[in-house]
This record gives sequence, C-alpha cells and structure tokens, in this order.
Amino acid sequence: MPAETPRALGYRMPAEWEPHEATWLAWPHNPEDWPGKFQPIPWLYAEIVRLLARREHVHLIVENAAAEGRAAGMLRRAGANLDGVRFHRWRTDRGWTRDFGPIFVRNAEGCVGLTNWRFNAWAKYDNWRRDDRIPGRIAALSGFPEWQPTIPLPGPEPQMHRVVLEGGSIDVNGAGLLLTTEECLLSEVQQRNPGLGREQLEQVFSDFLGVDQVLWLNRGIVGDDTHGHIDDIARFVAPDMIAAAVEPDTRDANYAPLAENLARLQFARTPAGKQFKLVELPMPRPVVFRGQRLPASYANFYIANGAVLVPTFHDPNDRVALNILADVFPGREVIGVHSVDLIWGLGALHCMTQQQPSASVPVSG
Repeated sequence: MPAETPRALGYRMPAEWEPHEATWLAWPHNPEDWPGKFQPIPWLYAEIVRLLARREHVHLIVENAAAEGRAAGMLRRAGANLDGVRFHRWRTDRGWTRDFGPIFVRNAEGCVGLTNWRFNAWAKYDNWRRDDRIPGRIAALSGFPEWQPTIPLPGPEPQMHRVVLEGGSIDVNGAGLLLTTEECLLSEVQQRNPGLGREQLEQVFSDFLGVDQVLWLNRGIVGDDTHGHIDDIARFVAPDMIAAAVEPDTRDANYAPLAENLARLQFARTPAGKQFKLVELPMPRPVVFRGQRLPASYANFYIANGAVLVPTFHDPNDRVALNILADVFPGREVIGVHSVDLIWGLGALHCMTQQQPSASVPVSG
C-alpha cells in the first residue's frame, strides 16, 4: 500500500461518463435475495452483460467452475460477446458490486489505482465478509496500487478505523465535487462509521477520492434498504449538471424528502459560484410486491461507454425519463431495461455495476 494518499499522488475518482476499461459485475447466485422471483434474474444479468460487452470489457465474478459454466451458457443463448467477458471464480455474499467493489481512481497520466473501503452489508446483515474481500482480490489481479482508507478515531485512546463506504452512497463529477446524503453517512443509527462527523468524512473523501467539495442531501426514497443511497435520488450527468428525482404528488411518501433534496441543490453553487443546471427526473408510480414498496427510481441508471442503461418499470413515466436522459446524453444510446423483477432485490442497474476507468488521459463531457 502506498504511503501517501491518492490525492497526494495526483489521483482522483473519475466521473462515470469518462471512458471505461471495463465494468465489474457479480453473477446472481442467492435466491434469498429475490425470494420467489429469482428465476428471471440471471437472464436479466445476461442481458446487461450482452449490452455492456458490445462496448467495453466485462469482468464477471462467479461462485465456482459450475457457476461459470451455467453463466457462460446463458450468455451464449442471450447473444453476448463472450470474447469481451472475463470470469473470476471468487465467492461472494451478494451481487451488488457497486457497494462492495473497489472505487477506482486515476491520475493525469492515466495510471489507475483503487480504493478498498470496508463493506459491512449496509450495517444490516451478518454475511458480508466474502464481499468485503473482493476489492483486495481485484487489486492482486490487476497490480493496481491499492489504498485502504483508514483514519484514527477521536478519543482518549485513539484507534485506527477502516472507513466504511459503499459505492452507491456517493456520486462524483470527476472535477472535485461529490454528492451524498446525511441519512446514509451521518446518522449514528446506521452504524457505518460511529464517531466520524461531517468534516472528517469530507477530509477522507479529499484524501482518497480527490474531492474538493461535498454536496450533502438529506434523505433517500421509501423502500431503500441502504439508508439513503444517492444513486436513487440525484446523479451528476455533467460537471455542472445534476439529474434529480422529483415526486409531484404531495400524498406520496417520497414527495417531502425529494422536494427538500431539490431545494438543497437549487441553493448549492459550483466552485465558480454558479447555480448547477438541474434536470428533474420523474419517479415511477409505486412498485409494490408482497405488500412492500420497493426503491424504484430512474436515477439508478448506469453510464457505460456509448450508452446509458436505465431501469424501467412498465410505467408511463418510463418514456418520459428515457427522453430526458436522451437529451442529457446526446452522444450515447439510452436503453431502457425492464427492472420490475430486479428491484425486488432492492437494487437496480447502478447497484449491480462498478466501472473501471480506462488507463488513458481523462475525457470529460
């Protein structure tokens, strides 16, 4: 592990729209993650891999040789380009690679490294240790420099604390700005990093992700199992532009939190002192299964090389959201992916993917 922080060595976290070398995914294997609906999930993953492997490499984590064989067979039947897929036989607890995978960083010379944050299954579940080992496995495989963000906790006898952070809890513009929520990172109830406050977390983001300014929103949407992940409510779509989820129905439980988040974004300013360009994304009608409202949101899109994959929900607003994002990303193919079954696992397209930036000079826009 390098002695200096990524920032001290000129590294930063690139924006998602910057060129990718690959996307990392973990093949679904646990039926309990989609109880009663698991059967279609591997086929949905196969479709995602098919769409991605046309545009960039795909690293696919599977449980073992038998799982690799099953996945490869499904990918062939789905028409995926297997030449663009590399399998890794590593056991995982779940398949939400965004949250347990590494967060990659890159410097101005195009050198790529990775930050290996602690993962504790959203401070909710006991089985997380296999997932927590994945960033270290990727570091060993790639040979990239690796940093484990660790800081001393305040107290009479300071102890070193490896910082907990999930990739879905943050979003960056690649130019020094980061979005997150107070619900996820500052609430003591959530037990990510007890004892760490706003200023300490901002310093960690600065040291390890090259962040200059943090934009703090308040709460996430109803049904979110992760305590307010940002990738369901607001996303950078350009250095000075943010797509924000909105709910116009005052009777809906998402109305108040999304209205407050939008107000904070309207008040926020860029480093140059200007207002952000805000793009309002509608919400789909409530998606409910077995009496449980699920965290369905169009903001959980994934920006790939030449494409944007957007979750859809058999809803009239599907077309509205796709058209809005097509206007925002005129140089990319905007593709709707049916996610009613996927969202029963309490995550969608952004949650299942993690981008690895290309080893090249960054390109913004």
